[in-house]
Amino acid sequence: MRRLPLFAIAVLLPLPAVAQTASEVRPFDVTGQVPGTCTLGAPRLGGAQANFRGINGNSLPIDQLVDSTTLSTRPASTEISFDAVCAFPHLLRVESQNNGLWRTGERSGGAPEGFGDAVPYRATLLWASQTLALFADARLRRMSESTLFVSDTATGTLQLRLEIDAGATNHRANAPLVAGTYGDTLRITLEPQQ
Repeated sequence: MRRLPLFAIAVLLPLPAVAQTASEVRPFDVTGQVPGTCTLGAPRLGGAQANFRGINGNSLPIDQLVDSTTLSTRPASTEISFDAVCAFPHLLRVESQNNGLWRTGERSGGAPEGFGDAVPYRATLLWASQTLALFADARLRRMSESTLFVSDTATGTLQLRLEIDAGATNHRANAPLVAGTYGDTLRITLEPQQ
């Protein structure tokens, strides 16, 4: 006959059942806290698009900024969507770092007489059944911003529409643009508020 080791025998023994009486039940409170946070997902193209190449990471290149006949700005527009959620009343902020598309990497200084060296554009955001608009007029190179207070929680899609008008420059309508690379940084922020 073969003997089992002692520890194996102990595992096979049944344990006595212990009954719980009503007097041993004790209520206790469980609490938790949800921080006042907001999240904004990655950008994706959605809807109509004209004269934009698409999204490249967080960059949105314009296909042809200048009309080859007039040497002024070609029209461009696009719609971008972000999944978003805010578990708290919050502030939606959109800011343009340069207040328009300005030449990047080139020498600073004024444009030659009759030429534009910046391009104005409009940014319109739709969020939580409200609209926030920013017009980057390109008159002065500076930061410009718009804000919108949302008094409740919100979840869904934040939509951004960017528009550049034909012939739009900081000099006059249909002025030719100085050669160069033009750009701006547009920041969209959802900030919890108390």
